[in-house]
Formats: sequence, C-alpha cells, structure tokens
Amino acid sequence: MPAPEFARTLTGLTVNLLVRDVAGSLPFYTEVLELRLLYGDEDFAALEGPGGWHMMLHADHTLDHSPVETARLLEPGKRGTGAEIRILGLNPDEVEARARAHGFTVNVATQTFPHGWRECRLEDANGYMFAVGVLPS
Repeated sequence: MPAPEFARTLTGLTVNLLVRDVAGSLPFYTEVLELRLLYGDEDFAALEGPGGWHMMLHADHTLDHSPVETARLLEPGKRGTGAEIRILGLNPDEVEARARAHGFTVNVATQTFPHGWRECRLEDANGYMFAVGVLPS
C-alpha cells in the first residue's frame, strides 16, 4: 500500500518510533509483543496492535531531511528517555517470558501495582520503555 494511502487509514493515537535498524528492531514487536506486521522494509515498518491501533518504525536515516531531529539521533544511549509506552490488554506474564527468551531487558518483573494494572516493564533493542499489562479480574 502506498504511504499516502496507508496514512489515510490511521486514526486516534499512532506511535512512531525512530530506530537504528528496522529489521533488528522487529523481533521485539512481532515476537515479544506479538503485534501484527503489516509491512516492513529497511526504512519502515507498520504494525498493528490488538484493537486496531498502529505503531510504526522509521529508520534514523529517513529523517535526513530534518537536521534538528537527525542531530538528536546522534546522541549515544537509550532512546525515548522519560517516556514510557503503556499497552493495556497484553498478558504481562507471557510478554515477560517471551522477552527473557529473546534476550530483551525486563526492567520490572510482572506484578500487580497499586494503580491496578498487573504489568511488566521492559525495553526494546533501542531502549524504548514499555509497560504492558492487564487489569486483574
């Protein structure tokens, strides 16, 4: 699907992450979070989560036209410091097990928090932080 056509399908909140390597980043999203890969190439990937929300990955070099953003990408370290992407509806025990099996960092093991979610907190290969969980029954 051409990019302009895909863009017209998006509604609500869509997460777009800049990554060093799209192919190297995909296992976290497809195997750990089990998002559905709609499209992927060396520059871009489009994924769909439960309930129809979307996440996109863009390779760093796709922003070469934007020097302010490109300069920020040159900073060493983890991406997205200070942001945590929260996904409700994924079984945190299963997500944590898959993350560990694939060698991803689990920052906080699955537990039930005072705010009511049973969740785990982990990060992808770029250092983006995720909290995934469910509301206990």
